Amino acid sequence: MDERLTEVNFTKHLDTVFRVKVSAPQPVELKLVEVKGYSGGANEQSGMERFSLYFNGPGDLQLPQRTYELEHEQLGSLDIFLVTIARDEQGFRYEAVFNYFKESQ
Repeated sequence: MDERLTEVNFTKHLDTVFRVKVSAPQPVELKLVEVKGYSGGANEQSGMERFSLYFNGPGDLQLPQRTYELEHEQLGSLDIFLVTIARDEQGFRYEAVFNYFKESQ
């Protein structure tokens, strides 16, 4: 697993912009507005990395659910699966969910 894809690492980049690499008339930028971690329950497998990222995007273009290449100034290029979860007067909100086993140290 890519060492950049952790809750701790994304939390360092809250309120920063990720540019979506898509064919569009204008560049599409998403702002990382929330990183939400999930702790495992008593009956769940241990050793998991579980968290969600929430991005705000423009209201004039809805990105279909799929994997996108996102470019970030410090993190570089990342492939992330995005799902539209809401729309309001400010634009669309997207979620990316991560759920994987941490590698043994």
